[in-house]
Amino acid sequence: MAKFKAKKQNIAIDMTPMVDLAFLLITFFMLTVKFRAQEAIQVDIPSSIADTPLPAQNILLISVSSDGRVFFGVDSKHTRLSILEKIKERYGYNFTEKEAHIFSVLAEVGVPFEQLKAYLSLSEPERKAMDKRVSIPTDSTNNQLKQWILFARYSNPQIRIAIRADEKAPYPVIARIIETLKEQKVHRFNLITTLEAQSKS
Repeated sequence: MAKFKAKKQNIAIDMTPMVDLAFLLITFFMLTVKFRAQEAIQVDIPSSIADTPLPAQNILLISVSSDGRVFFGVDSKHTRLSILEKIKERYGYNFTEKEAHIFSVLAEVGVPFEQLKAYLSLSEPERKAMDKRVSIPTDSTNNQLKQWILFARYSNPQIRIAIRADEKAPYPVIARIIETLKEQKVHRFNLITTLEAQSKS
């Protein structure tokens, strides 16, 4: 009996649905991604063996540079605008729409209250240059950090406080910040560190 060979057929896979899916995913990620605002100061944080994660939102961040300069930031645009309103009420500053918008997108600010309006009126390169020489006052005679924390807690009662200090930051500055938190009846806060590699024994 003669054998018939089956004709080989080329198999074609329609890639159109895959391409559509890829573009849908790209579009989704482009529309939902949140870019982190650039931080005002570079901080080399110390390492530790603690691995408690920082909450994803409602964070008040106090940053300390290696030379002891103090910066303040919150993660919510709504909270920032509410803080600006409280500064306006307390100190009588009138901020323009442009200045309010700039403040609402800043990750951190490190100027005394009396310089805030002038700082917000600067261009971005000028603000970056100013960030290299300014700090929020924390001394006992003019502790403006205390007021920043108070405004933030009034604006967002769920806010959690974290300190992000450079490993070379002067200890008296950190101690003063912790003392300021105690004065505000804040006894729980996070210290941001990198996870230290543990040796296997």
